[in-house]
Amino acid sequence: MNLTAVRQPQELAQVHLAECLRCAQLLPPGIATLLDFGSGAGLPGIPIQLARPEISVTLAESQLKKATFLREAARVLGLQQTTVYAGRVEAMPAAQTFDAVTLRAVDQMDKALPAAAQRVARGGWCAVLTTAAQAPAVRALLPGPTWQERESLPGSTQRVVLLGQRMA
Repeated sequence: MNLTAVRQPQELAQVHLAECLRCAQLLPPGIATLLDFGSGAGLPGIPIQLARPEISVTLAESQLKKATFLREAARVLGLQQTTVYAGRVEAMPAAQTFDAVTLRAVDQMDKALPAAAQRVARGGWCAVLTTAAQAPAVRALLPGPTWQERESLPGSTQRVVLLGQRMA
């Protein structure tokens, strides 16, 4: 379905799945709800759901083709705690927030980050899977959370997870 540029199964596992599973490990305990902003092919939301079944995951995707794929993937995998929101996150009810929001490879990160921040509940977490070079820009775009940069992601010296906790 052309959901990702990576075509080789081994590369898919190394580049995408390992990164997403590491993100799942880094998320703090006690998270009950998670929004995968711009889920695309379900990364990192589906691997997080598989690794952390106690979390209710919402996969938000505005492109109908991708949202349809996500619904089928959740059905086939039996992910009963996973829902798909087929629309723009900005169109969700204003009061709807989550304990954690993830962003990975989203278009227009400068616009996505502020929209994602509005979905993080007080005391909740924003997890941004990005490059070490882009980490300062992420922090500058979203100065509100207290950011922690975690170690490099598996198979990469450039990819990192930034975790930011919303205090106010």
